[in-house]
Amino acid sequence: MPLSHGDQVTLLKDILNNHQTDCCGSVSECEQLERLVKSLMVNTQIDTNVKNILQEVYQYSQHGSQTTDLDQHIQSNQENLSQWVNDINQFS
Repeated sequence: MPLSHGDQVTLLKDILNNHQTDCCGSVSECEQLERLVKSLMVNTQIDTNVKNILQEVYQYSQHGSQTTDLDQHIQSNQENLSQWVNDINQFS
């Protein structure tokens, strides 16, 4: 059963929150973020402002899945992680 738009947004925010709180994550989480962003980007119900944020999250997740030091990548994006979740909450 596919996830609804709301479920996808919630899952996206949960993963970003976990990265921000735990300062660590996994490659599979980054890959999941990529899949969620791709799915949300084609959804016509998504606010344009959120799509801009999703682009940034996609780049973050791509770099995260390809880096040799994922924890460092997450730590260097702490401000972004918090800001993305706040912005998504504001627009969704």
